[in-house]
Amino acid sequence: MSSPVPPSSSRAAFPGQGRVAVVTGASSGIGAATAERLAQEGFDVVLAARRLDRLTALAERIGGRAVQLDVTDATAVDAFAAGLDRVDVLVNNAGGAFDASPVAEADLDSWQRAFAVNVLGSVAMTRALLPALRASGAGDLVFVGSTAGLTSYEGGASYTAAKHGVHTLAETLRLELVYDPVRVVEIAPGMVKTEEFSLNRTRSQERTDAIYRGVREPLVAEDVADCIAWAVTRPHHVNVDLLVVRPRAQAAQHKVARDE
Repeated sequence: MSSPVPPSSSRAAFPGQGRVAVVTGASSGIGAATAERLAQEGFDVVLAARRLDRLTALAERIGGRAVQLDVTDATAVDAFAAGLDRVDVLVNNAGGAFDASPVAEADLDSWQRAFAVNVLGSVAMTRALLPALRASGAGDLVFVGSTAGLTSYEGGASYTAAKHGVHTLAETLRLELVYDPVRVVEIAPGMVKTEEFSLNRTRSQERTDAIYRGVREPLVAEDVADCIAWAVTRPHHVNVDLLVVRPRAQAAQHKVARDE
């Protein structure tokens, strides 16, 4: 895999130089932005997602390696891990919300999908790559959570329950790995405007547009990628346990300023 870092570049200028980062869900949104940003920081980036066409185009542009992967397939995850010689950073980003129904009208298929990709996919990737993160001597295990994993709201139970699972997974791992050379970082974004997240949830462009209507400068994927890159490039004794990041217009899950 080619490195995006010129041979003459200094380690100070490229803090990720010589380190390998795996990013799941890297074909779009936060995952794609994170892969690109980590490549800029000097990391050799392995991009993993189901949509290989989009993944390959991005990987070629940033000098990374594209691998088709469904994180909900534990056998495929184990095979993926076996094909990697080194891993220093794992960004568990693959996830999503797939409905906006109240619990009384729960679509169990959506609930199962939400838990499979957000929670079980993260568990499978962590289990498979943790030996390599330990072996690196300075591993970083990053979970892209959500403010939905800290606060519940109406119509969001399948997603909030899954992201609460991600939050407690990160907390538990931080306890279990305290004697290992592995940091556990959770980045919890609030309102982020990406091309697919809300559309996958509402299945309606009109309803998706309404979510962001009048909101002055919601976060974009690059804002979250910036937070991830910052966290994993701190000196390794510095652990960013939980970083909550919202647009200034969003004071809380239910409190959003909108221009009328």
